[in-house]
Amino acid sequence: MARTQKNKATAHHLGLLKARLAKLRRELITPKGGSGGGTGEGFDVAKTGDARVGFVGFPSVGKSTLLSNLAGVYSEVAAYEFTTLTTVPGVIRYKGAKIQLLDLPGIIEGAKDGKGRGRQVIAVARTCNLILIVLDVLKPLLHKKLIEHELEGFGIRLNKQPPNIGFKKKDKGGINFTATCAQSELDAETVKSILAEYKIHNADITLRSDSTADDLIDVVEGNRVYIPCIYVLNKIDQISIEELDIIYKVPHTVPISAHHRWNFDDLLERMWDYLRLVRIYTKPKGQLPDYTSPVVLPNERTSVEDFCMKIHKNLIKEFKYALVWGSSVKHNPQKVGKDHVMEDEDVIQLVKK
Repeated sequence: MARTQKNKATAHHLGLLKARLAKLRRELITPKGGSGGGTGEGFDVAKTGDARVGFVGFPSVGKSTLLSNLAGVYSEVAAYEFTTLTTVPGVIRYKGAKIQLLDLPGIIEGAKDGKGRGRQVIAVARTCNLILIVLDVLKPLLHKKLIEHELEGFGIRLNKQPPNIGFKKKDKGGINFTATCAQSELDAETVKSILAEYKIHNADITLRSDSTADDLIDVVEGNRVYIPCIYVLNKIDQISIEELDIIYKVPHTVPISAHHRWNFDDLLERMWDYLRLVRIYTKPKGQLPDYTSPVVLPNERTSVEDFCMKIHKNLIKEFKYALVWGSSVKHNPQKVGKDHVMEDEDVIQLVKK
């Protein structure tokens, strides 16, 4: 691919190569069968709390110090690399939500191909709701690119929305290609050849935004996860104020000092924004709402039905209606059914049959 000129005539050929590459990469990630020996020490940790945040970074950038000082859990810290060998969990309470923090072992270049247990580390990172990429301010910015490359190679897309592409396999009828807006890169020919690489000859493809060949491959592969990410620049106690001002202008970045506990409140606030959790307060009949322990729901699923399921699955069977106070309703209180979507800091009272 590096040797091919990029122009309109070769776009088709490049699309084919990209698809072939993606397919081979996928086979690397999920090796073909085999009896599989013992998996070794378990890496993954049981999911607790309302959200899960993973610390990813090279060895010795201060991930364990950050965890120890944020969550008060002791994760071994020493002056040599790879001090942390397995996942160390910790939990913090922030704005009423329980957030699980995972201190993952450092990853090195080539982690996505299994170097330094990198594959297991990144597999745990895939299950997080938010990834904090911890970087050392003094090390070059190249590190950020390297880590992004390792995560992207494992099917994690950082700070991106899933591409707006409709893809539906069929049994017959060939490839039906529709684009609702002008495409700069993909045309019917290229799409056909990429799908042929996956042995798909009958499908409906709808492009609703200007997409690249990589976007199409992501949709066809279907095993990509889209996770928000914050770059945490650690060790700011060792640089000047002028440098700090420049760092603050970089998007998705929070400078901190894990050792001196500087700027933790900004980091927590930023984490809260990116996790986009919704807090719902409960109100027993004839009493004041309980503002101390909200029920925390993820941003995609905030209907009354999801709220009931979070508490107990039998609750929805006895559900009659709910009274809601807050910004999601026109009147306070308002009588709503189970499909009503709630917003952050609403108060709810359930009425059973």
